[in-house]
Amino acid sequence: MADPGRHAGAGAGAPSPSNGFTLIEVMVALMVFGLAALALVRLEGATIRGASVLDRTLIAQSVARSVAVDTVTGPRAPAPGVTRGAEANGGARWNWTQTVTPTGDPRIVRVDVAVADAAGQNLGRVTMVRPPDRVVP
Repeated sequence: MADPGRHAGAGAGAPSPSNGFTLIEVMVALMVFGLAALALVRLEGATIRGASVLDRTLIAQSVARSVAVDTVTGPRAPAPGVTRGAEANGGARWNWTQTVTPTGDPRIVRVDVAVADAAGQNLGRVTMVRPPDRVVP
């Protein structure tokens, strides 16, 4: 006597489509996960490199500002021309170039400072104007 709930052509051990994932589906899922993980690792690397560049740029800007402020706040106006020097800041050596140029008023000068790292890459730049000297009574 045959069981009425069974179909005549179906075998007892035949898998049904709702039993789980096929090997192809698992491999595709692992490939998608691997690509996503690789993209996240590359993104993290780019973020770390960007933070490093930002850190170096901020230190270079600080050095440029410091050199320019020293020139602008000095007791006498600097002579027009180019001056070069070096500063140590943030554990690195920074080379700066200061260019002083006259303006329309001979008492006022423009001070441009560019700062480069040891490799010669310009990372910081600032421009300031020195007002006329004040006469102290």
